[in-house]
Amino acid sequence: YWCLCNEPENMKGGCDVKEFMPAVYRWAWEVRPSQPLTSPVWQRPGKNGTATKLDMVAWVCMKSDIITFHHYSSPQELNTMIRMLSRFDRPMVCQEYLARNYGNTFFNILPVLKENRIGAINWGLVNNKCNFHYPWDHKAGDPEPEIWFHDIFRSDYTPYDPAEIDFLKGMTSDK
Repeated sequence: YWCLCNEPENMKGGCDVKEFMPAVYRWAWEVRPSQPLTSPVWQRPGKNGTATKLDMVAWVCMKSDIITFHHYSSPQELNTMIRMLSRFDRPMVCQEYLARNYGNTFFNILPVLKENRIGAINWGLVNNKCNFHYPWDHKAGDPEPEIWFHDIFRSDYTPYDPAEIDFLKGMTSDK
């Protein structure tokens, strides 16, 4: 799929793309892409007082061919988010979800996604130059985190947790 704008409803830093988004989608449709269009939404509006804009979430979900979203909360909150987004009757992909230091793991998030037939993307695989084993708020020179953030394998290709590898194989064994 073609991601046109990451988290368009996220108002962190006062950024509001409401006026810009119709043009972005119009320009994308003008080139007649073969990929589905999407813009991943950030958080469920109203969750913990977030600055997520409901009108932008609704607009993006109505204009997107597939719904993509980020999720860094509990499995219960994930079910709530899925119920909200499923009203738009489009295929869904959770393109960000793994943050072990937030309590989001393969073990508690992937079963919810699989049960609801929602795709999942893991954006960290091997610990290397991107340093996805560090959490977002790490500083240069910080020691290795006790709980790694996102990668699955160390730089020597050994798994951080062999149980995760077995779990992932089990989650996909019916495919």
